[in-house]
Amino acid sequence: MYHPQRCLTISLQFDPSLKSLLLKLRKLGNKNESKMRLIPVLGFLLTAVEGLRTGRGSPLLRPGISKHINKVGKSTAAVFPDPQDKPFPKHNFLNANSTKFAVNGTAIPDVDFDVGESYAGPNEQSNLFFWFFPSPNKAANKEILIWLNGGPGCSSFEGLLQEHGPFLWPPGTIKPVRNPWSWHILTSIVYVDQPGGTGFSTGVPTITNEEELAAQFLGWWKNFVDTFGMQGYKVYISGESYAGMYCPYIANAMLNTNDTTYHQLSGMYLGDAVIGDNTQLYQSIPMLRFVEYHSSLFPFNNTFLDKIRTTDAECGYSSLLDNHLVYPPISHLPSALPEVSENGTVTEECTSLWWWILEAALRLNPCFDMYHITASCPRVSDVLGFLAGIDYVLEGKKRYFDRGDDGSGPSIIYALPSVIDKTQNVIIAHGQLDMVLPSNGSLLAIQNMTWGGKLGRVDCMNCTTPLRLGICITLIRHRMRWARGRRLRVGVITSRRRACR
Repeated sequence: MYHPQRCLTISLQFDPSLKSLLLKLRKLGNKNESKMRLIPVLGFLLTAVEGLRTGRGSPLLRPGISKHINKVGKSTAAVFPDPQDKPFPKHNFLNANSTKFAVNGTAIPDVDFDVGESYAGPNEQSNLFFWFFPSPNKAANKEILIWLNGGPGCSSFEGLLQEHGPFLWPPGTIKPVRNPWSWHILTSIVYVDQPGGTGFSTGVPTITNEEELAAQFLGWWKNFVDTFGMQGYKVYISGESYAGMYCPYIANAMLNTNDTTYHQLSGMYLGDAVIGDNTQLYQSIPMLRFVEYHSSLFPFNNTFLDKIRTTDAECGYSSLLDNHLVYPPISHLPSALPEVSENGTVTEECTSLWWWILEAALRLNPCFDMYHITASCPRVSDVLGFLAGIDYVLEGKKRYFDRGDDGSGPSIIYALPSVIDKTQNVIIAHGQLDMVLPSNGSLLAIQNMTWGGKLGRVDCMNCTTPLRLGICITLIRHRMRWARGRRLRVGVITSRRRACR
């Protein structure tokens, strides 16, 4: 029942004038490839913005947001100096192999500032599209961070352009703005569209499981390391949502090579990630507690509340939480979830609980956003994914987005605990405002995972006042309190979960 995220897989049914614009941008990019590899990408984004102006999304473009973000960035300069305000260093990664990927940081359409040294394009051998931003931070020498969005099938340019890249294109704005908190300020980062067939990566999707995905990525990674001369670098991997499958499998595959020249995997970060073995675990089981905790955002009448409480009780959801979301855990979760009867049939009411609540929330608030439950009207269209969330498939191409044929088991079975044990450096963070993947679902999955020779966490996140929600943590917006145990750090935060992971 996992709800597909909105991605860079939207409809591109352009009118003729917009198609002409995109074709011109592509021709310009091909003509001067060494200066600007990403003109097709920005051409796409320009077209998306034009789509908003022509009615394919909300007309509520808010140019004032750009000025506000820039103003906020300037006001923080005293306490958090922006290295981008200083002259950029020489191109440290420019060589005979990487020249063809070099991006002219002053020639990106609609970006009226220099984004600095970066490299982008599809690797000719594996055809995975990437955009690499070296860090100006001298302390980040000999290390690289990989960023992956989820989906499955979401472009990692969502993370680049709307979360933590050097420049952002926030929803509702008419042009990109500089990001004074870009992750590349701290360390070098590469955004990768993977597996093949995702985003701007070309080729026909052929993989059927995470092991094949990891093998494909490692082949591309070796070429990437050789291209930019990164042999012996420490490698960190991070991602969100369905990257809770991608990252652990890729990280574990790197560790299993015992090759520190190319695969010196040193840590992993997962945000609002899919790690468990049943999406019901993430959605319906924690949903009543989620609604009750955020009651002001779910102002249901007593009749509907009685209905979902009765269904929750009949399905045994709250009972399961009471028995298994405890510290330390008493046992693994039952092999059959409560809504499954002895003959193997599934009770429809149990599997429908999450959908009932979503439908009721939308009736009360047409602007309700299941990815960020505090969002309010008017909803602003996203230049990377219109409100309609229409899927985009190139003519004659096989669809990758939201594929349901992943033959691998959940990452908590062996990939994730293996990475924890081998690196002793894994962070799992989760947003409190996410209805698609409620935090209690992730905590329940962690309590069902064995690592470091033990099942789950033995303490309730080192806090003193447990919430009814079953989470023991200080909930302060944009801040988190970490629980550390056997080198796994778990945090629950109240910041937003993006629509496409």
